[in-house]
Amino acid sequence: MDVHVLLTYVLVAAIAIASPGPATLMAINNSLAYGPRAALWSSIGNACGLFCLSAAAMLGLGALLASSEWMFNVVKIAGAGYLFYLGAKQLLRKAPMLTAEGLADQAASRPSRLKLFKSAFLTAATNPKATMFFSALFPQFLDQSAALLPQFLLLTSIFMGLSLSSLTLYAALASRAKGVLMRPQFSLWVSRVVGSTFIGFGAAILAMRRQTA
Repeated sequence: MDVHVLLTYVLVAAIAIASPGPATLMAINNSLAYGPRAALWSSIGNACGLFCLSAAAMLGLGALLASSEWMFNVVKIAGAGYLFYLGAKQLLRKAPMLTAEGLADQAASRPSRLKLFKSAFLTAATNPKATMFFSALFPQFLDQSAALLPQFLLLTSIFMGLSLSSLTLYAALASRAKGVLMRPQFSLWVSRVVGSTFIGFGAAILAMRRQTA
């Protein structure tokens, strides 16, 4: 693969990843609630979800979603529904998350690493926008005259690495700001914003329309 093509791909992928989305919000929320190490597991779950989406795009799922209204709507509703669920959990939270008492309660009910991983994995894997993105992105950078598997592994690994680095950075910055966010009223406000934003992302997915040629 040409070096200039690879550098262009890295730039395009970095711009796409840097744009805040559900995975970013989840990493920040988990970092505030459970600490940066917990956010790391959700970030790994997101990266694995991206790998599955990338593989699905290579295998033709992106083309299937583009051609099948029924399949596209199933994936879209599943992804939006899960984001609505995450948002409702935050909106229905009655106690501040970041007070000393709230943090103690969070520590006592800290989700397992597997649960953190699964939650982020599902968020990534049920995002039809990401699948369509991979389907549109990869063909632009693949050399059809060369073996596709090594190129797929290289491009996907770069995307996963950039995503993991970005989410880890967001989580670290959120952890640094925890002291400022521990005021009870501000903490409740953060929960409301997080919940509303999750629901907003879900609504945006529901509003997506299948692109037809």
